[in-house]
Amino acid sequence: MPAVLLPLELHRRRKGGYKIENNQKYNIIYADPPWRYQQKNLLGAAEHHYSTMSVKDICGLKVEEIAAKDCVLFLWATFPQLPEALRVIKAWGFQYKTVAFVWLKQNKSGKGWFFGLGFWTRGNAEICLLAIKGKPHRNSNRVHQFLISPIRGHSQKPEEAREKIVELMGDLPRVELFAREKTEGWDAWGNEVESDIEISSDTEKEWR
Repeated sequence: MPAVLLPLELHRRRKGGYKIENNQKYNIIYADPPWRYQQKNLLGAAEHHYSTMSVKDICGLKVEEIAAKDCVLFLWATFPQLPEALRVIKAWGFQYKTVAFVWLKQNKSGKGWFFGLGFWTRGNAEICLLAIKGKPHRNSNRVHQFLISPIRGHSQKPEEAREKIVELMGDLPRVELFAREKTEGWDAWGNEVESDIEISSDTEKEWR
């Protein structure tokens, strides 16, 4: 999962300041939180690649403040963190509906399937949950659930996911949280990009 946003003042010093748009509301929110795992000794653990956040800190982000009256949340989660992801959905003011996408991971070469170590069976797939606020309407009924794509950098998600989201919901105001890169047509929030918005928090965070 992408790196987390640093505290406001530190982020301002690093990035030269936020573009503050406190009144901005989005109909689409796309998020890939940097989940913190308890099994820190696992090969490929998130902490070896980027800063992580506790579930409490993720829940404490006031995402509801940037959500339009009718809004869809697309939230990446791993199967071991599924209960935590559902907790985040509720904390952010959304109602869980379904699994939007199942990413079936290929090797970087695009040939053959990628398999991680897993906690029980050797894992491959990752899921993107769909939750709503209000009464959003889909734009297309032709969007498939499966994403078949090679892995990229650690936890980087397929670019196709953003394309599918826009096809599903239409060309609506949208933002990517915990973004690693800027994407045309999307606002972004994260410590690896110049953030377009500010999101406040209910918790005091200790960033790693």
